[in-house]
Amino acid sequence: MLNDSGWQLPASETLELAPKRHKYALVIPVINEGQRIRGQLQRIAALPDHPDTIIADGGSTDGSLDPEFLTQQGVRTRLTKTGPGKLSAQLRMAYAYCLRQGYDGIVTIDGNGKDGVEAIAGFVARLDAGDDYVQGSRYAQGGQAVNTPLDRAFANRMIHAPMLSLASRKKLTDTTNGFRAYSARYLLDPRVAPFRDVFNRYELLFYLTVRAGQLGYKVSEIPVTRAYPSGEKPPTKINGWNARLAVLGQTIAAATGKFAP
Repeated sequence: MLNDSGWQLPASETLELAPKRHKYALVIPVINEGQRIRGQLQRIAALPDHPDTIIADGGSTDGSLDPEFLTQQGVRTRLTKTGPGKLSAQLRMAYAYCLRQGYDGIVTIDGNGKDGVEAIAGFVARLDAGDDYVQGSRYAQGGQAVNTPLDRAFANRMIHAPMLSLASRKKLTDTTNGFRAYSARYLLDPRVAPFRDVFNRYELLFYLTVRAGQLGYKVSEIPVTRAYPSGEKPPTKINGWNARLAVLGQTIAAATGKFAP
């Protein structure tokens, strides 16, 4: 029986639009992504088979996630965070919902349209093969990094990935990438304990990267495509040096064991 009595979760609202159909869930964190999320949902709906889509909305006000459109794209559930917190709070909200619904694993993809949705099937295959943490990498053989800003490529490949690889004891090449998957058994391990209020911004992504290898879970990496649009501002919530320094601090905290329960 699921023991969720101690889980710390943000206040939220749940709108279920369809019944459970798949053994895995596809979680998409999003806030005010407009046509980017709409186009992405249309591409996902066109796939021959995919996990149940769960929207983890941080409080969008642009009308992009109206129920009629979501129903047309086969979205199963829209979760709307009404309490405090940013990305990690959205993920805690969504992962808790998925585990309570009995999903065997969760694939996560950002909602800003940068990721090639055709890779979703690869994450499902790795979960079926028994992997517990699957990291998508644009730098793995067969992956594609399109128009990646130079500062982001440098920070990821020279600082972020080496630091988290060392801490997790597993070599990974694209640890800032939110395109990834986790098994339910990994997320439910009390030695992981992801449902804590300490995870508020980007900490949960980095912590789950580190903790899987430390605990001996099966970790793998698969190639994905991540394409930044050409000739326009990169779609990201990490803007300015203060935000980048904050992410670095969260990375160091995860690598040095600050978040271990």
